[in-house]
Amino acid sequence: MSDSPQIIVLFSGGLDSLLTAKLLERQGLAVRCLHFYSPFFGGEAEAARWSNVYGLDVVSRDVSPQFAAMLRQRPEHGFGKVLNPCVDCKILLLREARAYMEAVGARALASGEVLGQRPMSQRRDTLHLIMRDAGVSDVLLRPLCAQHLPPTPVEESGLVDRSRLLGIWGRGRTEQLALAKEYGIEEIPTPGGGCRLTERENARRYWLVLTRVANPAAEDFALANLGRQFWHSEGGAHYWLCVGRNSADNDNLAAAARQDDLILRLRDMPGPLALARGGALWPQEVLQSAAQMTASYAPKAVAAGGLAVIRARRGQEVTDLSVPPQRLDQVWGEPAWGEIKPQLRAEAKERMAAREAERAAARHAAAGPDATA
Repeated sequence: MSDSPQIIVLFSGGLDSLLTAKLLERQGLAVRCLHFYSPFFGGEAEAARWSNVYGLDVVSRDVSPQFAAMLRQRPEHGFGKVLNPCVDCKILLLREARAYMEAVGARALASGEVLGQRPMSQRRDTLHLIMRDAGVSDVLLRPLCAQHLPPTPVEESGLVDRSRLLGIWGRGRTEQLALAKEYGIEEIPTPGGGCRLTERENARRYWLVLTRVANPAAEDFALANLGRQFWHSEGGAHYWLCVGRNSADNDNLAAAARQDDLILRLRDMPGPLALARGGALWPQEVLQSAAQMTASYAPKAVAAGGLAVIRARRGQEVTDLSVPPQRLDQVWGEPAWGEIKPQLRAEAKERMAAREAERAAARHAAAGPDATA
């Protein structure tokens, strides 16, 4: 790790951020790659592998709480085609990166954005908006497409040589792949950024957490990534059940349990582990049905017939529930994206209408009492 990095590169692990780091290293700069992770993207464990494979100085930082807060408040610039708040995400990460840059005494930031590559966040106007709203106009460099953008204070300061920066544009990867070959990069990262918020199957889970859990935290969104997800709604209350698919899910669900959660597991035979979020407070009939759903995913319990015993554990407290191992698809379910999308769009329309009403009120107030319709 460089003791005194000169420039911090936002590093997703994708090809563009990798090339950005290598391009700047070729100018003789001390580069540190900063990888952010959350339940929606990235991963702390990857940093060591990237350092070894690519010979880079890579550090990781968790932005889960900040990202969860942004989703709770709803992104200022809206969602993309699914649940991806691309513009607000870039702003959040650049703000965090600037704080890190200043803490370690670096002089600038760099990102791997390419003008025209992504329709929501990499248009010319949006690149400017992101830089402005993140408060990084004086320190941010976009080396891969710099020749298509005005000179930045970073270039004008002499820290980098603008003539050696690039003018890549558009969605193709031909230039990037040629550059990777020139740099001797043998392991080419996949083109996707790996953001789960762009994937419908994941986004539908996050939306349920966002709209059915009171003040959802990062841990709640992380839980939505695990196992089979089921919800039951009754009398205005929402009940959330997660059932493991394999031993890794079972271990992760057990580790995710909080004080009021219940861990459900078959007492007398192998089967999945389930987590009932807040299950210690559930009505008995809801808990009974959750136990039945859990037992229905144990092949041996189903084959044996009769009743299965599910042990519900909360710390040292244990309760046994005898249930038939049968599905309750009318009680517990997971809505498809087609059911979620209209809800998301309706909420977006409401927010837009409310915002326009605020602007109209502000204009009216500014016009003064003598203004007429």
